[in-house]
Amino acid sequence: MRRPDLTRTWAFRAAWAGDALAGVSVALLVIPQSLAYARVAGMPAYIGLYAAALPPIVASFWASSPYLQPGPAAIPAILTFGALSAMAPPGSPEYVALAALLALIVGVVRIAIGSFRLGRIAWLMSEPVLRGFTTGAALLIALSQLPLLVGVNTAGMMPMRAALQVVRLSDWQAETAAIAFLTFAVIVLARRIHPLVPWALFVTAAGTVYSASTGYAGSVVGDVPSGFLPLTFSFPWASLPHLLLPGLVIALVGFAEVASIARIFAVYDRQHWEPDRDFVSQGAANVAAAVVGGFPVGGSFSRSTLGRMLGATTRRSGLMTGLAVLLFLPFASVLSPLPNAVLGAVVITAVAGLIRFRPILDMWPLSRPQFMVAGGTFVLTLLLSPRVDQAVILGILTAVGVHLWREFDLKVVHWSEGDTLFVRPEGVLWFGSAEMLKQDVLDLVAEFDGVRRLVIDLERVGRVDLTASLALEHLVEQTREAGLQTDVIAVHPVTARALRRVLEQEIEVTGRE
Repeated sequence: MRRPDLTRTWAFRAAWAGDALAGVSVALLVIPQSLAYARVAGMPAYIGLYAAALPPIVASFWASSPYLQPGPAAIPAILTFGALSAMAPPGSPEYVALAALLALIVGVVRIAIGSFRLGRIAWLMSEPVLRGFTTGAALLIALSQLPLLVGVNTAGMMPMRAALQVVRLSDWQAETAAIAFLTFAVIVLARRIHPLVPWALFVTAAGTVYSASTGYAGSVVGDVPSGFLPLTFSFPWASLPHLLLPGLVIALVGFAEVASIARIFAVYDRQHWEPDRDFVSQGAANVAAAVVGGFPVGGSFSRSTLGRMLGATTRRSGLMTGLAVLLFLPFASVLSPLPNAVLGAVVITAVAGLIRFRPILDMWPLSRPQFMVAGGTFVLTLLLSPRVDQAVILGILTAVGVHLWREFDLKVVHWSEGDTLFVRPEGVLWFGSAEMLKQDVLDLVAEFDGVRRLVIDLERVGRVDLTASLALEHLVEQTREAGLQTDVIAVHPVTARALRRVLEQEIEVTGRE
């Protein structure tokens, strides 16, 4: 009889125990966060619980990273509010239905990208664009929560304008401000004690108990239905054309944040990470959020860090998180008295780490154009609020424009030796710069009218596309017709074959083909 492998058995049990502990602990964090981020997204707070329950369960079947547990998060929340606030009153049934459709679009786009192995498309979000947008969006989120901290009613106001309303101290509610101050104090103290202390759960429980026992008259979460997940397959399809572009933006921007989290931990753990698989898992999570009437969800650095620190080893940890939230739903009505000041403080402390001006300023000595991209995206995010999705699009277009501008900048070095004119372009030869090279060379030939030979040295050209090859062919033909012996030398092996076919002559190739 074969004896059981006790080492494997204990390792399996230990992995399950680590995933269960990490999953339940993350659930204790995500419950108050989900309520807070739902408010940021313009949704009724309790819907955040729905978006925190089913998505991580569904995503666990496809996830590559063991730490990514999709749920309500800061960036998708502010993008959702920006996309929908002009289409329906936040919190209304129409708004909730639009949010579900938006989550469905995000999910389908991500599943399609992952299924066709197009995960690299996420890199269109360059680092300067990400830095500028993330800082601007986090600042907007923090500003939007300031009125909640002092009890000032700014319903329907944009974040920047709402933040200005807190300047008048006479409008403050003393009890609400005191609750917010104590919430901040507890969070800061808990973080100094140990990063694993579930500070969000503590302040949520304390705030709920205080409000229920004292008859707190300030703004509270309100009605939180008890029961299991509602399912819906009815969406406002007539609004689909208006949500396609915002959905695409959220799918890419939200995944860029997820990808950065997964890459960091994959490097730390020396593990392989497959972005296409997580595109599919995050897409499935958003489809799940849609069918429970939720809103677009994404990964969270704080939740992922907590799960890793507590021993999560497989994607089962996300399954455990979702199940824990699911089991809490029948008792969710206990959160009805929770003061909104507590949620506002939770949100601000969660996004405070994303407000980072130093990484933007550090770009100034490294690259002025990239600094302008980051700074421009940051400013656009603030100015275009709540349509922050438009700021992302403009940031991407600016980054692409800067790249094209740099590619257009083709430097042409020249010198003469006897009756020979040497021309050495430096940069990339493509359809945008080919005609520039052609014109510069023809001008030089006219200037050095005594030369009899032209040598075009491509040693410092990184790439030559078809249009540039054809332009070189025309250049060679024209200079030969003018009586010059024209040679093309030092061609990179990568482009040598294509260039030789176009020029129909022997060319000098650097290195080996």
